[in-house]
Amino acid sequence: MRIAGLTVAGLLVLGAGAAGWVYWHLDSNIKSVDINQALGDDRPAKAVTTPSPGASESPLPTGSLNILVLGSDSRSGKENKALGGGSSSGARSDTAMVVHIAAGRKDATIVSIPRDTLVTRPSCPLKSGGSTAVAYNAMFNSAYSVGGPVCAVKTVESITGVRMDHYIEIDFSGFAKLVNALGGVTVTTDQDIDDDDSHLHLAAGTHHLDGKQALALARTRHGIGDGSDLGRIGLQQKLVKALLEQISSTNLLTDPARLYSVADALTDSLTTDTGLDSISELVGFGRSLKGLTAQHLKTVMMPVVTAPSDPNRVVAKEPAASDRWESLR
Repeated sequence: MRIAGLTVAGLLVLGAGAAGWVYWHLDSNIKSVDINQALGDDRPAKAVTTPSPGASESPLPTGSLNILVLGSDSRSGKENKALGGGSSSGARSDTAMVVHIAAGRKDATIVSIPRDTLVTRPSCPLKSGGSTAVAYNAMFNSAYSVGGPVCAVKTVESITGVRMDHYIEIDFSGFAKLVNALGGVTVTTDQDIDDDDSHLHLAAGTHHLDGKQALALARTRHGIGDGSDLGRIGLQQKLVKALLEQISSTNLLTDPARLYSVADALTDSLTTDTGLDSISELVGFGRSLKGLTAQHLKTVMMPVVTAPSDPNRVVAKEPAASDRWESLR
């Protein structure tokens, strides 16, 4: 999103004619879902934020936000299949993070939700009409499989009691392209990673990864810890911070070609809610986060314990999980 905020300056460098084409192209890249219309009023209340001092003087919003960010292991397209999406149709939410941006937008907390968490999946509306049935002890990532972004948002709101102000989804190939456009990303691992499933083999230490390697790091689970989703979440959170640091250290404004490459990769991979489905909205949002750096980003996980019914699944640990979600309201 901070990348999107830089796009305005890049367009000015390209000149009026080229800028118009670039704006249209990037704008048309973005796919969106009308979450608000699909879910209606049967949702947690929006947070009421007290305006920050001086907020009336700024044209940029400063209120707190909660955003559901999903990484989708899409099976569609040759690029996604080549990167591990498989040969079947459909997709799952391989990664799920609730990003809480605090009032003032200089601090943020990322709460990861393990995809193997057993939850009560609520009834969700379907695009074709009708709705899904309520499902008990369902895996969290099944919400996306059966009802897409709308059901993913409704399930998260159901288990957290927190309103998701926005929805952002990025797929396999888009993530890899974004990392490559940024020139790679540097990550330090605390232990050796040896995972034939994700095709990732790294010795403990600091590595500069390309897009394909970074994606493998985000997906690996069998080569670290006990092979569960919990170890993978720790790597994903490291990767998010490393990407923020890479963006901060890359002066995109002095390199219009790279700026365009990054913006194209980002927008082409995005599916958002209708509140963020245009360049102008993404730019305004990105500019409102200009004070947010990796040092002001806290990464945590929803507290969980092993599910009594299945040692390979987890459930929310109470009251710790409820307390964590309460802190985001």
